[in-house]
Amino acid sequence: MWCIGTLTEEYRCRMYNLLKLYAKPMCGDEPVICIDEKSLQLVAHSREPLPMAPGEAAKLDYEYVRKGTTNLFVAVEPKAGQRVVSVTDHRGKTDFVGFVQALLTDTYATARRVHLVLDNLNIHFRKCFDDVLGVRAANTLLRRVCFHYTPKHASWLNMAEIEIGILTRQCLNRRLPSQQLLRREVDAWQADRNALRRTIEWKFTRQDADHKLGRHYVSKLTC
Repeated sequence: MWCIGTLTEEYRCRMYNLLKLYAKPMCGDEPVICIDEKSLQLVAHSREPLPMAPGEAAKLDYEYVRKGTTNLFVAVEPKAGQRVVSVTDHRGKTDFVGFVQALLTDTYATARRVHLVLDNLNIHFRKCFDDVLGVRAANTLLRRVCFHYTPKHASWLNMAEIEIGILTRQCLNRRLPSQQLLRREVDAWQADRNALRRTIEWKFTRQDADHKLGRHYVSKLTC
């Protein structure tokens, strides 16, 4: 577990909070939604690929043409098998706030309370909503939201990383030259996984954490 940060009291409190949240049964009125983002470089072929032929694989030239960068915001409700992916030009606080706003007013408009799981990227905090929307509008938008943050340097506790890994392997692991094509491919991937209700089964518990990581705890827990 070399990649795990110092296991301070804050680390353990945040980890236990998330593990407790993940252990709860699914509740339609209180969805648990994990959110993360992925930057992506758009790449085009420098020469037209040679298509497959009988007994021969398709052939690509090793050279490619850079077509800029883009960003994907990914929200996944692991136990419901529901995900929302948005392709944006940038990964700024305005883009993030817009993504969350769409989730809360569209996909989860009828939920009584929404639990958002996030890492500690600077755009993920409440102040960004105040900056973009104004304090009054932010209060109205977030009145149903409960934020849950991973420990610092512990984004492995955010299940959105698992979903992004699947998205990368199944959809993004090839040359995509434009945002338009990327958006079509991602929309199709998302629709297929949602129709099949592909869930994520989280098995790591507080007991597992104490057993595997206990020797690294560096302070007494008071939370």
